[in-house]
Amino acid sequence: MGNEELNQKIRVLLKEKGVPYREVEHAPSSDCQTSAASRGEDLKIGGKTILFKGKRGFSLFVLSAELSVDSNQVRKILKSQKLRFATEKELMEEVGVLKGALPPFGRDILPYDLYLDKSILENEYIAFNAAFLTKSFILKVSDYLKVVTPKEICSVSKR
Repeated sequence: MGNEELNQKIRVLLKEKGVPYREVEHAPSSDCQTSAASRGEDLKIGGKTILFKGKRGFSLFVLSAELSVDSNQVRKILKSQKLRFATEKELMEEVGVLKGALPPFGRDILPYDLYLDKSILENEYIAFNAAFLTKSFILKVSDYLKVVTPKEICSVSKR
């Protein structure tokens, strides 16, 4: 189960921008470790995409899959003491994806501000589930940065 329309929007955006990517079909994987193993890639290149709900609505944060998110830093960036992860129901209602299939695209594809953790910039590649738990895209970070418009590049990961 996945969101074919969202997957196609990603494909179209990458094609329009002339961004090469590698697609990997794999067994369903909803967590970062399983996804990395299924792709045959290092965990650190995985783009962990988290949808947070703050007092002003939803925002997307992307960080290296080998790291944990620092919710206090997210609160500071969003200027919101009230903060929580989107529920599985909200992920389905808002984006039409299961937990683990949320792709790392903000307003270029999804209606949310995108915040990129600096850990993404430390890798040559980024890998992510592309609206399905069974489909991953892998592309160069330099190319990824050509197709996304982050609201902010920040530090939200715990080392």
